[in-house]
Amino acid sequence: MRSAEQRNSIITSKRNARDKALGFAGPYLVNDHDIYTKATASEIVQKVAKGEWTSSEVLEAYIARSAMAQAEVNCLTEGEQIRLLYEDARKRANELDAEFASTKTLRGPLHGVPFSVKDNYRMEGYDATVGFTAWANNPGKKDACLVAQLRAAGAIIFVKTNVPQTMFAFECSNPLWGRTTNPWNNKYTCGGSSGGEGALLAMDGSAMGVGSDIGGSLRIPASYCGIYSLKPTAERISSIGTQGRSSTRPGFEAIRSSHGPLARSVQDCELFCKTIFGQKDSSHQNIPMPYQAVELSSKLRFGYYLSDGMIETSPVCKRAVLETVSALRKQGHECIEFTSPLNTSAMEVFMGLASSDGYKKMLLFLVTLGPRLPFFVRNLICWITKTVLGDSLFSRFFSLGRVKTVSEFTDLTDQRNKITAAWYEQVWDKYGFDGIIAPVQSLPVIPHGGSTYLAPVAAATIIYNVVDSPVGTIPVTRVSPDTDQLSTDFVAGASGRSKVLENRMYLGKNPAYDPKAMEGMPVGVQLVGKKWEDEKVLAMMHVVDEALGPRGFGPGSWNPGRAQ
Repeated sequence: MRSAEQRNSIITSKRNARDKALGFAGPYLVNDHDIYTKATASEIVQKVAKGEWTSSEVLEAYIARSAMAQAEVNCLTEGEQIRLLYEDARKRANELDAEFASTKTLRGPLHGVPFSVKDNYRMEGYDATVGFTAWANNPGKKDACLVAQLRAAGAIIFVKTNVPQTMFAFECSNPLWGRTTNPWNNKYTCGGSSGGEGALLAMDGSAMGVGSDIGGSLRIPASYCGIYSLKPTAERISSIGTQGRSSTRPGFEAIRSSHGPLARSVQDCELFCKTIFGQKDSSHQNIPMPYQAVELSSKLRFGYYLSDGMIETSPVCKRAVLETVSALRKQGHECIEFTSPLNTSAMEVFMGLASSDGYKKMLLFLVTLGPRLPFFVRNLICWITKTVLGDSLFSRFFSLGRVKTVSEFTDLTDQRNKITAAWYEQVWDKYGFDGIIAPVQSLPVIPHGGSTYLAPVAAATIIYNVVDSPVGTIPVTRVSPDTDQLSTDFVAGASGRSKVLENRMYLGKNPAYDPKAMEGMPVGVQLVGKKWEDEKVLAMMHVVDEALGPRGFGPGSWNPGRAQ
């Protein structure tokens, strides 16, 4: 166990080394670099294949842009190793250029694409600290399976990105590397746990990135930052070689972590999946299903809902769903509103499983506080919340934050399986949907520190980890104070929703939802499919993206100085 003085020394030395190493990036030159950073990853590969661009030219633009992004929002990890990452990337780009000049053949489908990876992916010679000082200065001995697959496909990995400590929070801050802010407004978080990726990509600091998702960690930062993501079915992509495998807790597989792309276009998400799907890992832990193109019907049947039934969805998040539905209907697709029936049950199972061993390093308030409290204190809080405050939902969630017996753990796992079966029976089989349009969260974004007291708003994404559905995230709109004000007749806790949470979110002196303060912040939607139908989700993402039309997202949408 290191002393506080030792930990502070590590933090200072690592951050100082990082700041110094960024000097090796070089300045971002608008006239020289914009042409590359405003291109999608798919376009970069096409330009390189035609001999119009070199991998080295493209890489230098993204190296310079990543340094600019770091200065704005603090999204990168590594200390002196940033310089080494840049140097390794430059060496690889030169090798790819020499190879292409000789053979006129691409190394693979990601040839020359500057790639960022979430900090939890191990890389030979580099740390994977996940924000822990105890894991600093302990470089990996081997690349994670996915990292190796990306390299083999021609990708150039040149930076690692910040996460919350333990990766079990939907914002992005840790003692070692500090806090990553939102590129559109630095008073708000970029989301998490793949938050550094979301911020970097939103600022065109990387051509494509990769992250993981156990409760919304791909989808939440994608929506908060205005980019795209795909959470595949959990076993489509290998997790071998990630730090801790599941949220720094080896062996925790009651909810499986999913690994997938964050990108600036649907085409790039598709390019990633076409490249990685079907590849085996060394331990045969993932299911090597090759990418299979799907042909969609000209008229699709979408379900949609505006609320998960636990927490009132903010006006702008409802508007994002309704604008998506309206755009799809104009294209001739059928959209049917329905009530999502199992969000509360899924959230209870998730929180019960996540807190089952009383793990004390979690950053989710409702999970961590419960195990630390004496039995009678926890029960008293539950009684007060339910009886005095009139919030039975909050009381139910809070009561789950305790150590479980093995029997209770297996009962919860059984409940998870029953929820999955019920979801297919009560939703997919009942309505015959091709896909589901849903809010990413009830709030468009949260202030820094908000996930400690607003943890249950993650229920909107957690349901699809529990039932293991593939989910795409698509940016739709931005917060407008003129159209997104809360109704004057809003009543917290109506219809059995959580009164405690809704008071904190919408009412009181400093509500979390403030459309004036949030003006211009991106808002996305989830596009949900059935398990194993990842390719169909990608195809439907194209349909939705094209239906929505141009709306100010994608490469080149962020400009220096946008963060307030």
